[in-house]
Amino acid sequence: MWYVILGHDHENSLEARLRARPDHVARIRELAAQGRVLTAGPLPAIDAEDPGPAGYTGSLIVVNFPSLGEARAWAEADPYF
Repeated sequence: MWYVILGHDHENSLEARLRARPDHVARIRELAAQGRVLTAGPLPAIDAEDPGPAGYTGSLIVVNFPSLGEARAWAEADPYF
């Protein structure tokens, strides 16, 4: 079943987000290689591909998991969580 995982960034979390990004992206790429990701990406705080110091408000992932429990477990294990 397809699930939407919507994450919200905390205020002043840009540095932590950038540090965690490589591991976060690697996890998404692993699912994408299995054909389980419909779309995924950041939610910029301003209308720009690279929002610079404005940062992000969160992330969106639409992904296929066998159950809601597995989707939640995956999300809670993510470095952005």
